[in-house]
Amino acid sequence: MAANDRSDIILETQGLTREFSGFVAVDGVDLRVKTGQIHALIGPNGAGKTTCFNLLTSFLEPTRGTIRFKGRDITGMKPAMVARLGLVRSFQISAVFPHLTALENVRLALQRARGASFDFWRSESTLKVYDDRARALLNDVGLSGQEETIVVNLSYGLKRALEIATTLALEPEMMLLDEPTAGMAHGDVDRIVELIRRIRKGRTILMVEHNLSVVEGLCDTITVLTRGRVLAEGDYAEVSKNPEVIAAYLGSEHA
Repeated sequence: MAANDRSDIILETQGLTREFSGFVAVDGVDLRVKTGQIHALIGPNGAGKTTCFNLLTSFLEPTRGTIRFKGRDITGMKPAMVARLGLVRSFQISAVFPHLTALENVRLALQRARGASFDFWRSESTLKVYDDRARALLNDVGLSGQEETIVVNLSYGLKRALEIATTLALEPEMMLLDEPTAGMAHGDVDRIVELIRRIRKGRTILMVEHNLSVVEGLCDTITVLTRGRVLAEGDYAEVSKNPEVIAAYLGSEHA
């Protein structure tokens, strides 16, 4: 890749590999994500998608290979430091506090973003400094009117929207979304897709997603993994016509 083509790459891996007791889960993955794009990782179960996410955010250390974010080598860096640099992930299983309100969840994320400790014991008036921004974030993800709802009482789709709000509170330049529409009813899928479209402004998004209609309508670039390796890459029109992709992934979906 020419030097003038590299300036738009926000995240890059070279030879990224992770082995588990002789099993190679991620095998020499070279990934380049362009600034401002929505980039999808797709592939059959066991392809290595979530392991890739864990490597990119330092929840796992690579056996070999390097990871660069905004030109900086972040290989082996602590997860909290990676997040502070602006690379923040959500999880396949909703990661919010179920017995706090939606507002309290976002407020806690805002405290962390500003370097404050989680001051559960402080007075309500002290914490209200975060309320306006928390309410604005809840409005951004379609949760206006749900501020005082205990999270356990939210639908699954609304919990995922709340998780995105808490991720946005950390003011990420790049978001990693792990199966944001998994297990959702059609209406919730549509809501999350529209939410992702809204929040992409000024951000880069890398997402693992199984729903091919979501990928087709949302993503600029798609990387197909199988058995830990990159099988193909391009836009949906390109990868959906690739015979190897059809055999390894699309074919199994539509058999």
